Formats: sequence, C-alpha cells, structure tokens
Amino acid sequence: MFQDMTKTLNSSMGPMKELVEIQTKMLEKLTRLQMECAKNCVEATMHQTKELPTCHSAEEILSLQQTYAKELESTLRQTSSRNLEALNEAREEMERVTQDAFSAFAPKKEK
Repeated sequence: MFQDMTKTLNSSMGPMKELVEIQTKMLEKLTRLQMECAKNCVEATMHQTKELPTCHSAEEILSLQQTYAKELESTLRQTSSRNLEALNEAREEMERVTQDAFSAFAPKKEK
C-alpha cells in the first residue's frame, strides 16, 4: 500500500519536476548568454583602450568610438535576441507540460 502511494505521488509530481527542470535549463542558458555578453563587452572595451593611444586626431577618436559603440550595440542585440529565444523555448515547453497535465484530469468526451 505504501509503495502504491509513493508511486502515485511520484507520478503526480512528474509535471512539477519537469517544470523545474525546464526552468533550470532556461536559467543556465540565460546565465551563459549573459556571461558571454559581459566578456564580449569587456573585450571590446580593452580593444578600444589599446587603440586609443594610436589616434592622432579627433576624427580618428570619433571613428574609434563609433566602431566601439556599433560593436557593443551588435553584441547587446544578439544577446537580447538569444535571451528571448531561450525564454520562448522555455515558455513553449512549460505550456506543453501544463497542457498535458491538465488534459490528464479533463473529463473524457464520449462519442
């Protein structure tokens, strides 16, 4: 009897465990993306800092700054896009899990 109750409890907790797993994977992916973004921004800053002493005119400095800003913008846009993809994937998986769980409790239609 105890084994039956444990089995029932484990099977009823299945969707919840799956939701936690989906959320964990999403957070891990978002963390990796944010770390990569921060690394790229720091590298761009370091590159700009190294190039700054080679500039001999205001135009060169302005050009360097524009290149730096474009690189940062590109990095942030790519990261944002990839973050949204990760969030949408997780949402779709969560919707599937919850729909399946609710469908299991829905009354069956008789024909």
